[in-house]
Amino acid sequence: MQDDRVSSISGSRTLEEMADFWDTHSLADYDDQTYEVEMSFDPSARRSVVTIEPELMLDISQMARARNISTQTTPLEKSTT
Repeated sequence: MQDDRVSSISGSRTLEEMADFWDTHSLADYDDQTYEVEMSFDPSARRSVVTIEPELMLDISQMARARNISTQTTPLEKSTT
């Protein structure tokens, strides 16, 4: 959010203020101040980045190598192995 903008519902000026507001308020109480928007996205393009401890990454890499898959493989169905 830009510094000169204020959230229309919460009055927040930062994402942290907005998060604090929504931690203690319900959107249901502000339904009359919302509106529908059109949007589209490609779920296959979604990427998540997380940091993990090096030891855990080593374990993941070894398991992936043993299964002959990439550490970035997304399971489409539950594995039976």
